[in-house]
Amino acid sequence: MARRPLLLAVDGRSGAGKTSLALELAALLRPHLDVEVFHLDSIYPGWDGLATALQTYAAEVVTPLSTGRTAHWSWWDWEAGRPGRAGSTRPADVVILEGVGAGTGPVRAALDALVWVELPAADRKDRALDRDGMTFAPHWDRWAAQEDAYLALDDPAPQAAITVDSTTGTAGAAPLLVQALRTLPGWETRLALVPAPVRPPLHHRTVAGVGDPQALFEAAGGPTAAVAMLLESSDHATTPSPGRSRHAILGLATGEDPVAEHADGLTVVRQGPVTVRQEGPWFRWLAGVWPAGAPTAPPTAEPTSAPAPEAPFRSGWMGWLGYGLKREAGSPDGPATLRGSGEGPADALLFRPSRVATVDHRAGTTTLWWPADDDAGAAWADRVAAAMGPGPVGPEGAGAGAGAAPVFTLRDCRTGYLEKVRAAQHEIHEGNTYEVCLTTMLESSLEPSAQAGPGDAPFDGWRTYRRLVAANRAPFTLYLRAAAPATTAPPTGSAPGRPAVVELLSTSPERFLALSAGGRMVTEPIKGTRPRGQTPEQDEALAGELASSVKDRAENIMITDLARNDLSRVAVPGTLATERVCAIESYPTVHQMVSTVTAQLEPGVARAEAVAAAFPPGSMTGAPKISTMDILERLESGPRGVYSGVAGYLSDDGAADLSVLIRTLVATGPAGPGGGGTRLSLGVGGAITADSVPEEEWDEVRTKAHGVLRVLGAAFPDDSPEGPRH
Repeated sequence: MARRPLLLAVDGRSGAGKTSLALELAALLRPHLDVEVFHLDSIYPGWDGLATALQTYAAEVVTPLSTGRTAHWSWWDWEAGRPGRAGSTRPADVVILEGVGAGTGPVRAALDALVWVELPAADRKDRALDRDGMTFAPHWDRWAAQEDAYLALDDPAPQAAITVDSTTGTAGAAPLLVQALRTLPGWETRLALVPAPVRPPLHHRTVAGVGDPQALFEAAGGPTAAVAMLLESSDHATTPSPGRSRHAILGLATGEDPVAEHADGLTVVRQGPVTVRQEGPWFRWLAGVWPAGAPTAPPTAEPTSAPAPEAPFRSGWMGWLGYGLKREAGSPDGPATLRGSGEGPADALLFRPSRVATVDHRAGTTTLWWPADDDAGAAWADRVAAAMGPGPVGPEGAGAGAGAAPVFTLRDCRTGYLEKVRAAQHEIHEGNTYEVCLTTMLESSLEPSAQAGPGDAPFDGWRTYRRLVAANRAPFTLYLRAAAPATTAPPTGSAPGRPAVVELLSTSPERFLALSAGGRMVTEPIKGTRPRGQTPEQDEALAGELASSVKDRAENIMITDLARNDLSRVAVPGTLATERVCAIESYPTVHQMVSTVTAQLEPGVARAEAVAAAFPPGSMTGAPKISTMDILERLESGPRGVYSGVAGYLSDDGAADLSVLIRTLVATGPAGPGGGGTRLSLGVGGAITADSVPEEEWDEVRTKAHGVLRVLGAAFPDDSPEGPRH
């Protein structure tokens, strides 16, 4: 008996492009694999026979093939209106089953993958009639009614692991489909015989001079792009960690670049016309795509032949990993997370930008990167390079958006928060935890004013970000915009309520994890905060108070020990080191206490496993991590969402640099100006220990919110007489 073939069903309505896609895929695979294609229209018994054909298909085609036997069936003689000559389909390496009903329920369990091909109804009819001439025209309506009946009873589209949008045809979709199939269980080994596509070489252009990263981001089209990210360091710390402020990086995705989102246990990856849905852990998916499996040809310079400069990132993934991924660290969703289930941004979003710019402040150069097959890349590089000005753009004229300053409400009023501080201390006294990083959320909803014009939006995230950076300089400042089509039109079966646009505006002082290409890991947890003083003397006194605080040092050392434990799980024994303990760093609005832990990644350990081992940041959970996260699920009033997660880049060479998403404003809203309101959220909190004074913890919450609120022109919410809003 032949080995069992992999069965791939290509389903969709008539005229969607199933046949073309199946044949293109077969042609791509056949030089490397034995491939058979079965067309369901071979056995449809006339124009009224869809239901009957699906029974025959299940019994005579899929059942034998699924056990490694040849399928024997009869062609339908359309002219004679009866069964004709005998046909057969061998159990090849891959059998592609194509036609309306290929993914019908009775065969679904036997399939190794189901592809749904999507096309609007009007286009489908035109395409079908163009293909089949007028033969199909008299029967279109009756056949369409049978398709409606089939889909109403048993719609395979929500069950499809892969969806192909054939609006612009299926040409070029087959290679993307092969890439998508490689990520599905059971396909990687069989498709190992099919050479992975070599990504085109990267052109680069290095320009002498350092451009303002924000001006470059604007020239690159970032503020209006579907998906784009700017990572820059505006480090004003008195004792910065080496290498923090050398580079700025911007990444921009085109419509053909992959964007991956994870929510509710489902990872959805969109690349051009192909969408892949894969259930399972996010970090398992990440391990399969980072570092990149498909090789990239060596970079080439354009228009000169200069060698590629040193750069921390030229290709790879950028984006965020939200706090909700803690469930993969061992803390399942509890009351806090479930209260907001299905709302807000996805648990994680990564995109693979094909256009990248790196600003090297030390070398005094700016380098632009784009794929050789990006015909518009050179023009894009011209536009960005032309934006290199003599100096940074100030906040003047930037504005914070249309309308009045936002009015924030609190998830927890002061009284309620103090009660939760005491409840956390009770857990400490009971021996359930040592330290609890308790948080709350400030929230605001902005609606367009009655006087707003068609181009006015209630909130301008990019302009607000520029003001935030000017006022709150920090080692890890970033702006990320993820909008339509990346976060719109969620696949059937995904959670409702996901916003069409997500913007992250972050001025974080804290590094979560840096990972070099050689495997050196660095984490820099922060615990301990004081506001800046009004005078130099007062400022110095506050910094000294923080440095000598027994309570704050205890907080920091506990989290530093937790970080050491996290890295030790994936480190070469004997390489773990604490290079700084309780150092003081100062920023425009706060003093912070920071420690630095380093280690060498164990050879053979996946880079994604290293990130997972340290996630979520211990400085945002408390210690011990898992039991404390479970306590937080009971104490906190709602999900943290993106806040307390991490963001940054994951390079193809295995390097990464991710910051903790604190001091981060999250804006979610409509897909374009004038399309509705915007929701703002700002997470704040602090570490609770046995020695904490509840009232002082509330003061720390206010202090941490101040830097963002003052830029928005907003006030910290007063206590509400109605109590906390849940």
